[in-house]
Amino acid sequence: MTHLSNRRRFLQLSAGTLAAPIFVRNAFAQTYPARPVKVMVGFAAGGATDVCTRIAVEWLGQKLGQPFVVENRTGAGSNIAAQAAIASQGDGYTLLASTASNAVNATYYPNLPFNIVNDTVPIGGVVSYPLILVISPSLPVKTIAEFIAYTKANPGKVNIGSFGSGTSSHLTGELFKTMTGVAYTHIPYRGEAAALPDIIAGQVQGMFCTPSAGLPLIRDGKIRAIGVSTAKRFESLPDVPPIGDTVQGFDASSWVGLSAPKGTPAAIVERVNQALVAGLEDASLKSRYGELGVAPMPMAPAAYGKLMADEVEKWGKVVKLAGIKAE
Repeated sequence: MTHLSNRRRFLQLSAGTLAAPIFVRNAFAQTYPARPVKVMVGFAAGGATDVCTRIAVEWLGQKLGQPFVVENRTGAGSNIAAQAAIASQGDGYTLLASTASNAVNATYYPNLPFNIVNDTVPIGGVVSYPLILVISPSLPVKTIAEFIAYTKANPGKVNIGSFGSGTSSHLTGELFKTMTGVAYTHIPYRGEAAALPDIIAGQVQGMFCTPSAGLPLIRDGKIRAIGVSTAKRFESLPDVPPIGDTVQGFDASSWVGLSAPKGTPAAIVERVNQALVAGLEDASLKSRYGELGVAPMPMAPAAYGKLMADEVEKWGKVVKLAGIKAE
């Protein structure tokens, strides 16, 4: 009897010991956040990633009771911000605005000191959007077919900008070159705000730009949209055809989400995800994103993690096929 009682007591204590860390983690998540949360953004203030992230984290701050503060760490195609976030403690107080550019960089930068898939924890998607191939009005073309013909007929005379080496803008251009056989000079900028004035002036002939940056200029006639990168038409530019209508199989999109450093407790990830999804389904946020020409992308953590892994694989193939890498 004594033996059975002791064994039962041992099992109870063991169960309590195993449950204690789970209880502590869950209790920690219930009080999270207890102080401001930093969100690292790898692009300049005013760009698509920055603006879309700020809308989401403003909501998170309101719902979770502490400010979520954006910190812009630009450079190296957003790798500086990613590395800073990954090097932080996995306690939920430093997050990363992860993007399609991070998926590109996994292969484009062969010597990164981190692995974006293995060293981060997915929280959820924020928005997705097509990239728009815009050109200078001085360029004598109005369609994708005409642009391809003009570029082939004028070797060395067409320069296409991007909002940074290794970004989705750059690699969407590389995908276009690979699938069409055109050749042009890539001109990387530090963000769209720096590139678009040169396109307006005709110093650079075009760029794959984001809707938030491009739509106002397109509507004002300062730049010309000739194609969108997604397979379906873009609701905000219904008269601009998908590039895939001319270049069979062409399909690419850009996106923004939230990730955390490896080791961040699952209960905190779930808490942030639930608040984020609620925001992306809110009519006011949908309206704000709609004005920017982007679509909310609510996703569970596992689904967002799969998206990142799939995109790393997809863009890795493009990088290798194009034979490019960061200098």
